[in-house]
Amino acid sequence: MQVAILAGGLGTRLRPLTLTVPKPMVPIHGRPFLEYQIEWVKQFGFHRILLLTGYLGEQIEEHFQDGRRWGVSIAYSRESSPLGTAGALKLAEHQLDERFLLLNGDTYLPIDYGAMARHFEQSDGLGLMTVYDNADKVAMNNVGLTHDGKVARYAKSGGPGLTHVVAGAYLFKSAVAERIPAGTKSSLEEDLVATLAPSGELGSYPVSQRFYDIGTFERFALAEPILGRPSGSPCCSG
Repeated sequence: MQVAILAGGLGTRLRPLTLTVPKPMVPIHGRPFLEYQIEWVKQFGFHRILLLTGYLGEQIEEHFQDGRRWGVSIAYSRESSPLGTAGALKLAEHQLDERFLLLNGDTYLPIDYGAMARHFEQSDGLGLMTVYDNADKVAMNNVGLTHDGKVARYAKSGGPGLTHVVAGAYLFKSAVAERIPAGTKSSLEEDLVATLAPSGELGSYPVSQRFYDIGTFERFALAEPILGRPSGSPCCSG
């Protein structure tokens, strides 16, 4: 299965680091963050990668090239101006496989993506979203689920009835791109999820393994020791 990685954000909360380096290329232990993501998903059979780049995207393309060095095949879709996470996905519509894993380029979620893909094969919706049970309160709850485990609602600012947090990974059918308007800036969670949830087309995949992101300096500091562990040691729970 293909994996698409959203790697085009401006990374404004990591400035000045991201003034000259795109956020997915910020080094941790001497290696770009994006390398850790690619090496993790590779072990579950995801060898075809589509990087959705934008801001300073040429640095990502120059570093990874065709992916051969990492034992994968890498293609690119680069936005010329910011389109948001859903807009970047729409731009790459013609490059998407019938089913694909989608990751946020600043999030590290060390779970068994093969198990998640097998679960998705048995579902009838357009997508499957990882949701963290948030037992340790790593963030504000922003997802509400139905009694049968589908995503009922997403609210960035939180609110009553929200029990989980988006964990940064999705599985989608390519037809999901048809729900995204072309040529406009739009958000994966705030626009696309908001469209799919009311119709029951987005399932949830609860995980108890916490996710790590590098979106702020505080979160970057939490991710750094995790990514410094020997390969494979953080995994894996569903």
